[in-house]
Amino acid sequence: MTAIDGAALLNEVEAFHRRFNVFPHEAAYVAVVLWDAHAHLLDCFESTPRLAFLSPEPGSGKSRALEIVETLVPNPMAAVDASAAALFRAVAGVDGKRPTILFDEIDTIFGPKAGENEQLRGFINAGHRRNRPMFRCVGDGANQTVQAFHSYAAVAVAGLGYLPDTIRDRSVNIRMRRRARNEKIEPYRTRIHEKEGFALRDRLATWAEQVSERVMNVWPAMPEGVTDRPADVWEPLLAIADAAGGDWPDRAREACVVLVTASKANDKGSLGVRLLTDLRDHVMVGIDRLPTVAILDRLNALDDAPWADLHGKPLDNRRLSKMLAEYMTADTEPITSRNIKTAGSVLKGYYAADLHDAWARYCPPPPESPLPPLPGTENVA
Repeated sequence: MTAIDGAALLNEVEAFHRRFNVFPHEAAYVAVVLWDAHAHLLDCFESTPRLAFLSPEPGSGKSRALEIVETLVPNPMAAVDASAAALFRAVAGVDGKRPTILFDEIDTIFGPKAGENEQLRGFINAGHRRNRPMFRCVGDGANQTVQAFHSYAAVAVAGLGYLPDTIRDRSVNIRMRRRARNEKIEPYRTRIHEKEGFALRDRLATWAEQVSERVMNVWPAMPEGVTDRPADVWEPLLAIADAAGGDWPDRAREACVVLVTASKANDKGSLGVRLLTDLRDHVMVGIDRLPTVAILDRLNALDDAPWADLHGKPLDNRRLSKMLAEYMTADTEPITSRNIKTAGSVLKGYYAADLHDAWARYCPPPPESPLPPLPGTENVA
């Protein structure tokens, strides 16, 4: 079998995307092409990143991007309204083949009006890593047995808005936008262009067979600062770029930094972390204690903050107490309100000293000066 030039092949796949997709930056083209290739090499990796095309408005090219991906990946399975039970069984093998799952209109599954869909969320989360089966009871009535359903599969999604945190953190996120008037693409004609995509898909499959041993159990060098979950997401893609050679290793690492940085900028963290951060940066700056009533006034007055409208109601003392009690003081006690003596009265409120440990552990660095290190970590590299 003639060896395929991986770098040249990935260049062709990128050119195919560029004919029909306008992505927001160069990093997106690199990431999507590497994701297409990784779907053919799934068994070489411990985890598979999700690919997410998201936008705030319709008409931003999300569905078309997913349509082009569909022509390039193995065994594509469109799953707009598939149930969790159907997906469990599909990943076990449709006609003996594991599908690449493509969810369009993902906002109808996880959007604000769609409910929780915990089974689907659990399926997508569990399938991010190998050997994480989901267990379900099967059978009729009292004749049921527990059966393991393997969920490891490549998943790409497209939709409006944002994904649940647990899925977003496992994804390469492409924030799509409407094309500007000067941005031109070819009209996509399925009967004509699908065959071109299939030809590239078949060559990707052949190349994957040729390089599978070179990417198996490889731990590619990560860009500085990319660790933990972002490293899990990008390791398969960087391994493929290294196997392809040419300028792909450098382009892949540049794309990694761009997209990981962008995801951090767009990631406000959990609502609890947002609360801690706003208390540190806006409410208790230079103050060692503050009554609860004053804290609520300041939080609810913040622009671009969620506190004045949490499901139609402003943040109140009961919700504040419940949220802060999830975090601990330096003495491993839940953060709670304490008495604060004021002129002529005693009010309930919070002390900055009780919040310092949580600020240091959970919040991003403050805008100007970093928080002092946690006790005992001053000399840790």
